[in-house]
Amino acid sequence: MGKLVDLLQRRVVRPVVDQLRQGITPSRLALSLAFGVVLSSMPFLGFTGAFCVLVAFALRLNQPAILAANYAAAPLQIALFVPFFRAGSWVFGAPQVPLSLDVLRAEFDAGFLPAMGKYWHANVRAMAVFAVLAPFAVAILYLLFLQILTRVPLPRSPSPRAADAAPTAPGG
Repeated sequence: MGKLVDLLQRRVVRPVVDQLRQGITPSRLALSLAFGVVLSSMPFLGFTGAFCVLVAFALRLNQPAILAANYAAAPLQIALFVPFFRAGSWVFGAPQVPLSLDVLRAEFDAGFLPAMGKYWHANVRAMAVFAVLAPFAVAILYLLFLQILTRVPLPRSPSPRAADAAPTAPGG
């Protein structure tokens, strides 16, 4: 457990605090983090990082923060993958696609293109459900992160003028 905490500290907490120290506002940082977390749960394997970069560029969000949040929340994608596929089938009245590893392996072994066609439609339905829910999730996470970030105590480094004006020790 200590290694996981160290990893999260190094890859998530420190970059976020560093961004605050460098002058990003808590509001912009909260929005970047909210998008990073939500986009990490997108049911489209292998593209969340690239999508985060594009969204950050388009909305002028903080790239390191959105990617740190995306990295930290990556397990959400696996946890929500099946629920998004099930919800997509339910919303669109489509038959459920089997998502067991054995069935997937057998279908892809039988033919890559037919399997891709079958799962492509299911993935589009899952993405549609994600697209409807994502704005609400971003809004909720933004408010949550904003509350947290506005309360983060940051050690202030002395300004150059304050350091110049500080009295020096005698004999030093």
